[in-house]
Amino acid sequence: MSARSSRGTRAVAAALCTVTLVAGCASGSDADGPTSHPTQDLSITAEVGERFTLSVPENASTREHWFVVAPQPDASVVRAADRGYEPADDGKSVGGGGTLVLTFEATGRGSTRIVLLHCTFPTADTAACGGGASPSPSPTPTAEPERVTYRVDVR
Repeated sequence: MSARSSRGTRAVAAALCTVTLVAGCASGSDADGPTSHPTQDLSITAEVGERFTLSVPENASTREHWFVVAPQPDASVVRAADRGYEPADDGKSVGGGGTLVLTFEATGRGSTRIVLLHCTFPTADTAACGGGASPSPSPTPTAEPERVTYRVDVR
């Protein structure tokens, strides 16, 4: 490839990237959609205006739920944008579970944390998961719900 052809290709590519970026900004959404992060990805870096998702397995039929809990993320850095659910196997099986998708938007430069609380059947009756704070009738201690903390850095 000649230097002239290479420069022309780069110019076309740059123009397409600019059009894609402008079109994405004008529509209010990312061109490729939000960046997805599973529970194992605890460190997130985003640009101001970028949307990203936290995707976690959830099954309401087995009393499995996830909640964003205190301390809430700093709203000047990140804000909650959407909460959706994607059923497993397109929802064909009853009680099959699926994926909870929490969408956030980076609102300003800085760092914050997003804390998710994972409530399951054994932890559903704990005070943290909204259950009663009364002591259990059995001497067996109640399991504490899992907490997952994400560190978000917005540039």
